[in-house]
Amino acid sequence: MTAMDGVSVPDAERRLRIDLAAAFRMVARLGLDDLIYNHISVRVPGAEGQFLINPYGLLFSELTASDLVRIDVEGNKLCDSPHAVNLAGFIIHSAIHGARDDAVCVLHTHSDSLVAVSALPEGLLPLSQFAMWFHRRLAWHDYEGVAIDADERGRLVRDLGPHRAMLMRNHGILTIGRTVGEAFMLLYYAERAARIQLKAQSAAGGRPLVLPPEEVCEKAARQFWEQQGDIRIPGEREWPALLRDLDRADPGYRS
Repeated sequence: MTAMDGVSVPDAERRLRIDLAAAFRMVARLGLDDLIYNHISVRVPGAEGQFLINPYGLLFSELTASDLVRIDVEGNKLCDSPHAVNLAGFIIHSAIHGARDDAVCVLHTHSDSLVAVSALPEGLLPLSQFAMWFHRRLAWHDYEGVAIDADERGRLVRDLGPHRAMLMRNHGILTIGRTVGEAFMLLYYAERAARIQLKAQSAAGGRPLVLPPEEVCEKAARQFWEQQGDIRIPGEREWPALLRDLDRADPGYRS
């Protein structure tokens, strides 16, 4: 057990709190946050149906590990935090955590580039190597208004299916990670892919864009997800390096 803000927290939970707080700071550093809105959550190890999520009212850039609020999939707050939880955050994250055993981390943002691409009829195109991560591996969910209706949870789960990333039309992106690092890296790859696509479409001025053949796109996707017969989890190599960089620049997230 480790003391965190005067409260004893199991070491496994403390490590996840630190990873989650780091993810908030990193999203903010990339300029992909949305003031006090958007949310990232992580399942509490050894506690069925419970997860940590950001308190409503704090910026991503100021969140610390001890600020995170523990709730269950019914929306009950299980800690003495003075902060509430964003209702839309609860609806989205409780749906995915409750349905997917592999959803350790659930990340949702409204970045300009991904919202723009989500509104295009063609969606995310295989225009760049970044986009190959999502070739035939990206789910879609139609916009239903602000996600505060409990009955949307079933449709979110249905539309996500087995995928680890979902573009929400006219809204943003949802990424699912077996680790916090995986959810973050999928956001990073999707954001780079979306920015490159929008730049290419703007530069083309209506001219056709060059897309690799289908078999090449599928080959690239498999190369990313399967290496030498092993399943690769995005973030395995990148996340420790990102944490070292954050510790040098902004170590306060650990408190």
